[in-house]
Amino acid sequence: MSMTLIQGKFRVIKAAPDGDSIRFYPNNPLLWQKISPSIRTNATGGAQLRLDSIDALETHFQAKGGLGTQNQPLKFADAASEELLKFLGFTDITRGKRQVVTDSTPEEVQGFIVAKFADVYGRSVSFIFKGDATQADGADVFFDPAFLKKSANYHMLSKGLAYPTFYSKLYPDLRQEMVKAVEKARKASKGVWSLDKTNEGFVLESLETITDDVVILPKLFRRLLAYLALNDGSASLDGFPSYLKSLNDKIIILPEGHVTGFHYAIACEGQSLKMKYPPENLIFVEK
Repeated sequence: MSMTLIQGKFRVIKAAPDGDSIRFYPNNPLLWQKISPSIRTNATGGAQLRLDSIDALETHFQAKGGLGTQNQPLKFADAASEELLKFLGFTDITRGKRQVVTDSTPEEVQGFIVAKFADVYGRSVSFIFKGDATQADGADVFFDPAFLKKSANYHMLSKGLAYPTFYSKLYPDLRQEMVKAVEKARKASKGVWSLDKTNEGFVLESLETITDDVVILPKLFRRLLAYLALNDGSASLDGFPSYLKSLNDKIIILPEGHVTGFHYAIACEGQSLKMKYPPENLIFVEK
């Protein structure tokens, strides 16, 4: 898989990095154009990254319609954020309101990214790495499983601190290597896999069920939170299947090869909810 390598620095002060998102400042901001002209940058060329193929528990997420800023169980949400920053080389982080970093040691760390496209929010969808790259800045590199294993993305899956969330632009050999890391972490009950209820299922009693109690796939959490924000204070799931269907989130179910909507992968009976397939068996189609 050919992708673009960009060298630069990771900075966290005045930002709110979590377990799958961080800000990156390239040495040459013009190189963003090689990835996508839709990447949104700040005054100094920095852009928000979304780590490709992984999804960590939410530390601060705000759904449209109300409910304010919410989080998933912080034991693993915070652990994921801390592990990502530790991997990159940050040793001490101080946060203020809304998870915004007020101080860090060091203030920035050297690193590089390998990326191919941007998401609908203007974030570069990237595999990220610590230290200096051996390849030239802006080079087109062949991104294979051996290269993948050096990334923070792979590291987070191997620690059990992120869920696999695959999209259709990812090459199969990379996905298959990450699935191996997921299966190993799950077997060892690492991180989120020690309490995961995504496929086992749970009963939604209130908003606090998903913010404080149960650990589930973050994409399912975000869809649930957005639904509850529209639900006039009620925790009833009566309208959730229809709401999911209205979002038109397209997925491919492996190994069936079935192309359908995300709603098809969710079983909802009364207040009981679960996903019918393991997360690594779903491929989401980019919007």
